[in-house]
Amino acid sequence: MADTKREIERKFEFSKAKSARRGVPDLTGTAAIAAVSDQGTVDLDAVYYDTPDQRLAADGLTLRRRTGGADEGWHLKLPVSPGVRDEIGASLSDTVPPALAALVRSRVRGAGLRPQVRLVSSRRLSHLLDAEGALLAELSTDEVLAERGESTAAWTEVEVELADGVDPELLDAVEKTFRKAGLRVSAAPSKLARALAETDAEPPARPEAGGPEGTTGAHVLAYLREQRDALVAQDPAVRRGLPDSVHQMRVASRRLRSAFKTYRKVIDRAATDPIGEELRWLAAELGVDRDQEVLLERIQTRLGELPRTLLIGPVRSRLRVWNTARRSGSRRRALAVLDSARYVALLDSLDALLEAPPLKGAAARPPESLLPKAVLRDYERLAGRIGSALSLDEGHERDLALHEARKAAKRLRYAAESAEPVLGGPAKHLAKAGKSVQNLLGDHQDSVVAREALRGLAVQATGAGESAFTWGVLYAREESLAERRERELPDTWAKAADPALRSPL
Repeated sequence: MADTKREIERKFEFSKAKSARRGVPDLTGTAAIAAVSDQGTVDLDAVYYDTPDQRLAADGLTLRRRTGGADEGWHLKLPVSPGVRDEIGASLSDTVPPALAALVRSRVRGAGLRPQVRLVSSRRLSHLLDAEGALLAELSTDEVLAERGESTAAWTEVEVELADGVDPELLDAVEKTFRKAGLRVSAAPSKLARALAETDAEPPARPEAGGPEGTTGAHVLAYLREQRDALVAQDPAVRRGLPDSVHQMRVASRRLRSAFKTYRKVIDRAATDPIGEELRWLAAELGVDRDQEVLLERIQTRLGELPRTLLIGPVRSRLRVWNTARRSGSRRRALAVLDSARYVALLDSLDALLEAPPLKGAAARPPESLLPKAVLRDYERLAGRIGSALSLDEGHERDLALHEARKAAKRLRYAAESAEPVLGGPAKHLAKAGKSVQNLLGDHQDSVVAREALRGLAVQATGAGESAFTWGVLYAREESLAERRERELPDTWAKAADPALRSPL
């Protein structure tokens, strides 16, 4: 795969024929632009690929094979935010490169990619330079001809793309100059989107079954679609190894599973339970590498807190060896999961559920009457688990009970957050309370896991003839931290259990 670059651009179109005849105004003197250097004209020929039902276009992705220009080849563009996309390139070939096909697999699945639209452009290119001659941006004026079957469309488009590291405020200054000259920001986010619109081939709207607007069913299904979309959108980020992507994908899967349980009176669990088990499998498989990364960071932090006099033996090299052994092949394992038929079947089952949801009678009720009850049920579940955990003596059984309470706190938080659009502040406050309990119990559970790892490191060090002293010190510190969290729990829980938080519901 070729380089990935962040593309920050703004597209413009002429608002009137008169302004089009005048052409693009001279940008010299606009903000930091000291000179405009003509780079000549180049002919571009791009064929855009998508599924027959345009799944990529529906989500704002574009995949093209382009000849002509300095960067001819395959380009996949993934939306980041309005006006910002990540462009991933691959060398020119006759078929879609496997690396790019993998990045769109969560959307394409078994539908296949086929040529959909051809765009032929004559591009006049200029460089916008600062006073030192450094490149600020590229200015392109494109005469575009779109072809889709027998349909065609033609237009002129002006595009300004920033060079790396240039302040996006330059685009605002350019827009101001352009506006005075009769150019406006294009309504279409991309050439492909405009081509589809002007050839009457815009992506079909996704079906949104779920009962009449304003019902509990409609609210719950909107939330489930949001999480499904997040799951699908994080797939290419995980494949690219982007920071926090695995965590965000796991969060989406957990929110889906949690919602299935919280709203069991709205949507039939006979249909959702099997999908929930598959979501559990996905989160567990993806978590192997992430959990090890978090554990390593925790132990490294604890090592950094120790005085040098307590670092006995080759502790850092021992930690590296241990980490390498545990993480060996974990990324390959995660990618294999995303390439598996089981994963694709999970995505298909989510789509099928959302397209024909097995709603129960309560789904027709107003959300204001049903959501509070669902959230409060999850609160009662958490209260029961906290009570059970606090009744146990310190030790392994209590650790397990606190871990179960942590999962219940997370479920309460997710339930309250999902209800915020309807219930507003009361749900937000209860979600915050659930999160405080979740965070405290999460730190406790991380300490439990860290102690087991530290014990293993001590055994390995001893077996290699090294001192296990430092690992013992860290173990004792983690044990002390866990005890401190257990002492803090009653007060934290008392605040979260304040009846004033629940009475508005």
